Amino acid sequence: MAAMAPRPVPLTEIDTQVAGFHEARRADGRASTEDYLELIADLIGSQGEARLTDLAQRLGVSHATVAKTVQRLVRDGYVRTLPYRSIFLTDEGAAIAAEAKKRHEIVHDFLLAIGVDEATAAIDAEGIEHHVSAATLAAFERVIARAGRRRR
Repeated sequence: MAAMAPRPVPLTEIDTQVAGFHEARRADGRASTEDYLELIADLIGSQGEARLTDLAQRLGVSHATVAKTVQRLVRDGYVRTLPYRSIFLTDEGAAIAAEAKKRHEIVHDFLLAIGVDEATAAIDAEGIEHHVSAATLAAFERVIARAGRRRR
C-alpha cells in the first residue's frame, strides 16, 4: 500500500495565513510609534507637557532609548521638539495618538465586558490594540453595547 501524499492546503487558507502574518509584522512595526504618540498625548493632557524623562519613566526604558525613538518620530513627522523644551505632537502625530487611544479603549472595554478583571484588561489591551482590525473592533463594540458597558 502506497503512502498517501498530504492534501494540499486550499489556496484561500494560504492567502489567509499570509495576510495574517503580514498584518502581524506591520502591527509590530507600528506598535512602538503608536505607544509613544499615545503616551505623549496623555502626558500633554494630564501634565501640560511631555518630557523625555517622563516618557522613559512611564515606559520603563532608558533616557537614551527614548531620545533615539523621539528622534525617529521627529524624522517621521509625528512630533517636534525644541532645545530644552517639551515634545509636541504634529497634527499627524495627534491623529495617530487619538486613533490608538480609541482602539485601546475599545479593546479594554471589550475585555471588561467579557469578564476580564481590570488589571489584566489594562495590560492585555496594551498589546492587542495594535493587532486588531476595524471589523474586529466593530464586533467588540457590539459586545460592549450588549453588555451595557459604556465607552469612556
